[in-house]
Amino acid sequence: MENKETPKKQLRTGWTTGACSAAAAKAATHVLIHQKPLQSVEITIPMGKKVTFAIKRCEFNKEEATCSVIKDAGDDPDCTNGAELTVTVTRTDKPGEVLFDRGPGVAVITKVGLGLPVGVPAINGIPRKNITEMVQEAAGDALKKNGFKVVISVPGGEEMAKKTENERLGIIGGISILGTTGIVVPFSTAAFRASIAQAIGVARAAGCEHVVLTTGGKSEEFAMKLIPLPSESFIQMGDFVGFSTKQAAAKGMKKLTLCGMPGKMSKIATGTMQTHVAGSHVDMAFLASVGKESGASEEVVQEIAKANTARHVQEIAAKRNLTDFWNVVARKVCEACHKNVLGAITVECILTDFEGNILGKSEILKGKVEA
Repeated sequence: MENKETPKKQLRTGWTTGACSAAAAKAATHVLIHQKPLQSVEITIPMGKKVTFAIKRCEFNKEEATCSVIKDAGDDPDCTNGAELTVTVTRTDKPGEVLFDRGPGVAVITKVGLGLPVGVPAINGIPRKNITEMVQEAAGDALKKNGFKVVISVPGGEEMAKKTENERLGIIGGISILGTTGIVVPFSTAAFRASIAQAIGVARAAGCEHVVLTTGGKSEEFAMKLIPLPSESFIQMGDFVGFSTKQAAAKGMKKLTLCGMPGKMSKIATGTMQTHVAGSHVDMAFLASVGKESGASEEVVQEIAKANTARHVQEIAAKRNLTDFWNVVARKVCEACHKNVLGAITVECILTDFEGNILGKSEILKGKVEA
């Protein structure tokens, strides 16, 4: 008999701008060296999976090569779906180096707190590493003689960026090259919520009484290293905090742990139970109040209030030695989620930095909560 709770349609995942750029960069490097066109290229995306991408544009001469890949975001409503990630590769005189620059449609960093120096192209750390590795893989022995310069551009990127938070954050002139795993997982459909409920049900059926809810692939990777539980216990809740925590309680879990990084966790700490960027922002006034509660001086409280991102706040807290800051945020995450499930389950929060180190931790035991 058919299980009516099973989603009829599996959500289709897509590829990040970082993965598409890595594919275009590897193809362009290969074409420059071998002076022959490519129709497709296989790369290893950051999560370790090998993926083949079709090449849309392939132009070359002895001085440079340009290849492009069309981004397919799957079933995710992503403003960069259909974007043409275009990479031009040229040689440099320094053997072994891989340099980056931005062309039209790729943003530049203009504010601190974004994990990149001001003035550099908005190509995040993991995509930058992945692109570098793919260029090196394609270049092979040619790296002994030359380095390579990678210029990424996105036709129409400036218009796409108007649908994002980039300008407000100080990411100006186009889109960012992003992606911690290489894969885009859809976030905003009933099918995704159904898959969360199904995953929690599978964990419970397997005998798990403790579920770990993470905000994404990287957070899950960190959580698996920090918490010794079977793989069934780890579930990516994405932005559906309220739904996921209630499901954990409804399906009889005795404990849930939320694991994530400062941006999403700071939103949850304010009581936000749906954290997608379109629906919520990191509340700097809230984080400033956390600073005050953590013993920061008024000067530092004001510095936090004027911060650009949660990552910027992380830098301030570390610089000012606010050792209890993220413990307070973790406690507030626990309080918000404990209230959301009416105290029916023990709630723990582990908050990590972008390398997986614990920044803050808290726990509230199962029990009644005030209305």
